[in-house]
Amino acid sequence: MARRPDSAAPSTRHPSQLLALAIGAVYTLIGILGFFVTGFDNFAAETDKTLLGFEINPLHNLVHLAIGLAGLALWRRLDTARTYGWLLAAGYGLAFIYGLFAAGNSDINFLSINGPDNGLHLVSALAGLAIALWPAQRTARRGGLADRGA
Repeated sequence: MARRPDSAAPSTRHPSQLLALAIGAVYTLIGILGFFVTGFDNFAAETDKTLLGFEINPLHNLVHLAIGLAGLALWRRLDTARTYGWLLAAGYGLAFIYGLFAAGNSDINFLSINGPDNGLHLVSALAGLAIALWPAQRTARRGGLADRGA
């Protein structure tokens, strides 16, 4: 049985890439579905409209859509998936802090954030850190170790 050359080996995706793809797909879907709940009324105001218990408004839907599409655009390469991870970590980390003050305060709550949103924002920030910091796998190649995908 002949051994396939390395260039014909099946490509594998790093877990960071797969997580970026999954998060991108979910946030894209949530962004689209959110518009069925909110329409375009009260674009940047508290709405008391929820999707799966998470409060949303049209601006919040656009943010979800942008984050989702970024994940779909950046997941294919490990370096860009890691960049997406850092964007998630920073963006959702800030959204979590903002939400601590904004939830329940209609004067500053332009994203219509509630308590469950804050929890999801914290989990999303942590997922971003996982994407950004997941160790690259090492594989043995003809005489030494080489980084795969980093």
